[in-house]
Amino acid sequence: MRAGVQSVVPMLVGVIPFGLVAGATPATTGLGGGTSIGLSTLVFAGASQLAAADALADGSTAVVAIIAACTINLRLLLYSASLAPFVSKARLRTRLLMAYVLTDQAYAVSITKWSEEDAADQSTGLDRRMPFYFGAAFTLWFNWQVCTIIGVLIGSAVPESLPLEFAVPLVFLVLLVPAITSKAAVVAATVGGVAALLAAELGAGHVGVLVGALAGIAAGACAEAVIERRTTPP
Repeated sequence: MRAGVQSVVPMLVGVIPFGLVAGATPATTGLGGGTSIGLSTLVFAGASQLAAADALADGSTAVVAIIAACTINLRLLLYSASLAPFVSKARLRTRLLMAYVLTDQAYAVSITKWSEEDAADQSTGLDRRMPFYFGAAFTLWFNWQVCTIIGVLIGSAVPESLPLEFAVPLVFLVLLVPAITSKAAVVAATVGGVAALLAAELGAGHVGVLVGALAGIAAGACAEAVIERRTTPP
C-alpha cells in the first residue's frame, strides 16, 4: 500500500489544480458548492464531472449531462478490461470498489507494476496487488475531495468579473493535446472538434458535444483503417 501511495504522489502536481477547477467551476456557475462536492464524491471523474456540470449550468437536461459524462468515461471500460485478468479472483465487492476509484493515474501505475511483476514472477497474488491499487487509488480520491472543497471555497471568493468558467475548456485542452499521438488521433480530434462547433452554432447546445464525440470516433476509426491498409504489405 505504501508503494501504491508513493507511485502516485508525483502525479498530484497535475491533479491538484484540476481538482480545484472541478470544485470552483460548478460553485460559480449557479449550481452551488453542494453540487461540486456531490459530483466529486459520487461520480469521482474529473473530465466527466466538468462536462456534466457545464451542461447543467447551461440549461441542458440531466439526460444530456449523463450521456456526455458517460461518453467521456468510455475509456474506463478499456481500463477495467485491461485490469480484469490480474484481479479476476478478487471478490465482487472488491472489484466494485476498484471500479469506483478507478482513474487514469491509478490504472497507469497499477497496470505497469502488475505487468512487470507478472512477467518476472507468476506467483504475484492479490494480497500484494490489491493493497498497491487501493493505496494509489484512495490517495487520488482523498486528494480530489480536499481539492474540491478548497475549490468551492476559493470559487465563492472569486469576483464575478473573472471568467472562471473558461478554465473548463482549458482543462479539456490539457487532456486532449497529450492524447494526439498518431495521424488517426489528429483526424479524430479535428473532425470531432469541427463537428461539435458546427452543431453548437446550429443551436444544438451541449448535444453538440455528443455529435462531436461520435463524429470523432467514426473519423478516427476510418482513418486508422485506411492507414493500416496502406502500411500493410499485400
